[in-house]
Amino acid sequence: MSGQLKSELAAGQRPPLLQNHNLALLFEKPSMRTRVSFESGISQLGGHALYLGQDVGWGKRESIKDFSEVLSEYVDVIACRSYKHETVEQLARFSSVPVINALTDYSHPCQALADVLTIQEEFGRLEGRHVIFVGDANNVSRSLAIACGKLGVRFTLACPDGYRFSDAEKLEIEAGCGTFQFTQTNDALSAVADADAIYTDVWASMGQEKEQKQREQDFADFQVNQALMEAAPEHAIFLHCLPAKRGQEVTDEVIDGTQSRVVRQAGNRMHAQKALLVWLIGGQN
Repeated sequence: MSGQLKSELAAGQRPPLLQNHNLALLFEKPSMRTRVSFESGISQLGGHALYLGQDVGWGKRESIKDFSEVLSEYVDVIACRSYKHETVEQLARFSSVPVINALTDYSHPCQALADVLTIQEEFGRLEGRHVIFVGDANNVSRSLAIACGKLGVRFTLACPDGYRFSDAEKLEIEAGCGTFQFTQTNDALSAVADADAIYTDVWASMGQEKEQKQREQDFADFQVNQALMEAAPEHAIFLHCLPAKRGQEVTDEVIDGTQSRVVRQAGNRMHAQKALLVWLIGGQN
């Protein structure tokens, strides 16, 4: 569906599959890509988005239960970008409409949808491809690992010791994924030898600012630079969920290079989320 909607948009077609439907964007954390991709996406589908920030008082002026029950009387779907994963779970528990996880400290599933769409566009068949995530066990790598596991894509996390998924977390990710080739290593150079996609993220995410200096030291040998890209096959692509801290986790030479797909990847956030909205709401006018 995401590929079809993307092709239709490129041809100038914007079928109003969600005409007269409303999406509530409930955001605790700042955003550019998530907010604009959702707002533009539902607009192209004939619907409308309402941006709700901290001023609406959810979880403060009134309980999440009361807020969720009332909000779902007004809208057809809610997308929540929250610090704590439990917040989204509470919203979903009390909402009578679908709730989309638009990012939490635990996972970032909408990003993973865009990631696998980008890889599929590049290589066609997903099964058997190999994604190397050079970075820590965070929300982005967790969601990407789950998506890879469900689609038959090999996944390797390359990171310093101390930043891996625990054994319990690894088992949780692998659950429901069938036969999943999921490995973790501290040797990024060897890991990329048969990579199809090399992916990285900032070394310190929002909420980890106090760890920035320590993480810069720990990840110093895990920068995605030209030397690392040259250790991978020529067909390997570079991915990043953005925003990037250029000169830290990735060099300008790589993120602006011919193997980089970060702009298309960011654009695919909108196309993947449009398909998600149509699937959730059902496209019923």
